[in-house]
Amino acid sequence: MNKNKLHFLCGKMAAGKSTLSKKLSQENNAILLCEDEMLSKLYPVEITTIQDYLKYSERLKSILKEHIIELLKQGNNVVLDFPANTKNQRAWFREIFESAKVEHLLHYIDKSDEVCKAQLRKRNENLPDNAPLTCEETFDAITKYFEVPQSEEEFNIQ
Repeated sequence: MNKNKLHFLCGKMAAGKSTLSKKLSQENNAILLCEDEMLSKLYPVEITTIQDYLKYSERLKSILKEHIIELLKQGNNVVLDFPANTKNQRAWFREIFESAKVEHLLHYIDKSDEVCKAQLRKRNENLPDNAPLTCEETFDAITKYFEVPQSEEEFNIQ
């Protein structure tokens, strides 16, 4: 088993995953890959629904998977700012760290809906003019799919 590590995050929308991922990247001298940034640059107008997001997210993950495995095999620490918010999403991360034969750490950010919505409102106030706002209805629609990591999934959780 290599000593380097794959870090990934689980938490509701606006819980602080991206902020934590940047901090983890700096603290662990890790390569940071951010799904939101990549999707917004690759598909700037295509993603307008949750179904669009799922389609393009799967496409991006299929492209990056082998690259991430290779980065890990080469001894790099990697932080993936991709949601690990459902059991199915977390399976993708497992495939990566098991294929690369590296340690992993799932960072679970446990925040209430109220805290996340307050942070979402604050984030919306500070967005650039051309950035899309995320409303509370979108938060509610996405959060209904959220699944807390369970011990039987056997992740190293912090």
